[in-house]
Amino acid sequence: MLIIPIKEGENIDRALKRFKRKFDKTGTMRQLRKRQQFNKPSVTRRAQIQKAQYIQGLRDQEEI
Repeated sequence: MLIIPIKEGENIDRALKRFKRKFDKTGTMRQLRKRQQFNKPSVTRRAQIQKAQYIQGLRDQEEI
C-alpha cells in the first residue's frame, strides 16, 4: 500500500503526481499486464534470444 504524505498547503495535483510517479516505480501495472496471459517458458526464452540478437545487430552496425 502506497502512502503519500501531503504537506500543509500542498496542491492536490502535485500530491497526485507524486502518487503516480511512486506507483509507476513499483511496477504494479507492468506485473499485472504480464500476468494477464500465460507464456510458455520456451516462448519467453525465444523472445529473449530474439531481443538479444536485435540489440547485438544494432551494436554491430554502430561499430561500422
